[in-house]
Amino acid sequence: MNQNISQEQKANRSLLITMGVVVAAVAIIAIVGFLFMNRPDSYIEGQVEGTNIRISGKLPGRVMEFYVVEGDTVHAGDTLVHIHSSIVEAQLGQAEAMRSIAEATDKKVDAGTRSQIVSAAADLVRQADAAVTITEKTYRRMENLFNEGVVSEQKRDEAKAAYDAAVAARDAAAAQLSLARDGAQKEDKAAAAASVQAANSGVNQVEAILEDSYLTAPFDGTIDQIYPQVGELVALGAPIMSLLKLDDRYVVFNVREELLNELRMGTKMDVMIPALGKKHIDVEIYYIRDLGSYATWRSTKSTGSYDSRTFQIKARPTEAVDGLRPGMSVVFEQ
Repeated sequence: MNQNISQEQKANRSLLITMGVVVAAVAIIAIVGFLFMNRPDSYIEGQVEGTNIRISGKLPGRVMEFYVVEGDTVHAGDTLVHIHSSIVEAQLGQAEAMRSIAEATDKKVDAGTRSQIVSAAADLVRQADAAVTITEKTYRRMENLFNEGVVSEQKRDEAKAAYDAAVAARDAAAAQLSLARDGAQKEDKAAAAASVQAANSGVNQVEAILEDSYLTAPFDGTIDQIYPQVGELVALGAPIMSLLKLDDRYVVFNVREELLNELRMGTKMDVMIPALGKKHIDVEIYYIRDLGSYATWRSTKSTGSYDSRTFQIKARPTEAVDGLRPGMSVVFEQ
C-alpha cells in the first residue's frame, strides 16, 4: 500500500512540474512577443469629396425626355433634359398675339380711324382687362399667403410685378383704343410705339422662362444622380439632377487640434487610397476650419487632462489621379 502511495505522489509531482514548465514557456513567449512585436502605426482616415451642384430651372412643367443617364460624362453646354409647360407656352402665344395687335395698330395709326382699327383696339383692351383681373387675383392670393408665412417675399413680389405689368399693358391698350377713335396725332404715334415696346417686353419675359425648357450643363462633369422620372411634374426651382464637377477632387480629414502643429496650410501629405490598390498620392492642405463645440473631444478626467477641439482639413492632389472618385476612403499614416 505504501508503494502505491509513493507512485501516486511521484505522478502528481511530475504533472506539477510539467504544468510549471508549460506556464513558464507561455510566459516567456508572451514576454518576447510583447518586446519584439511591431506596433501598428497610428493613422487618420478621411474620404474623397468633390464639387456637386443641383441642376434646376425656373420653368414648372412635366419632364418630357432625359438626354443623359446617371454616370454619363457631359461637357459644358450639353443638353440634359426637356421640360414641357403647356401653360407657359399658352402665355407665349397670348403675348405674341398682343404684340401682333400692337404692331398692326402702330402701322395703321396714320391711316385714320377705321372700324377695323377700333375693333382691334377694343379687343386688345378686353384682353388686357382679362389679364389684369387674373394677375390681380394671383397677387392678392400671394399677399395673403405671404402674410400667413406660406410663401416667400420673392414670390409675392413676382406676383405684384406681373400685376403691375398687366395694369401697364391695359393702360397702353386703352390709349391705343383712344388713339384709334380720335385719329392719329404726334402723341398717338408715341403711344402706339410704346404699346409695341410693352408687347415686346411681354414676349421677351415669357421667352426667358421658356429658355429653361431645355436645361444644359454649366460645366464639364459626371451625372451623379437624377431625381424625377420621365412624365413627372416638377415645380419651380425643383432639382432635376446633380452634376459632379470633373476637375475638382479633394480629400477631407477631421483631426484633433494636437495635430495642427504638423498639418498646416500648404503642408504636403502622403496619403493612401485603398480603393486604388493602396496607391499613394501627394495632397496639399488648402483649408483648415474649426468644426465647433459639437465636435469637441471631452476629457473623462477631472484633473490631468483637457478638452480637445476637432478641425476639418481639406487637401487637393498635387497631380491628377485616374479613377479618384468621391466617397473613396483616404488613409494618412503618421
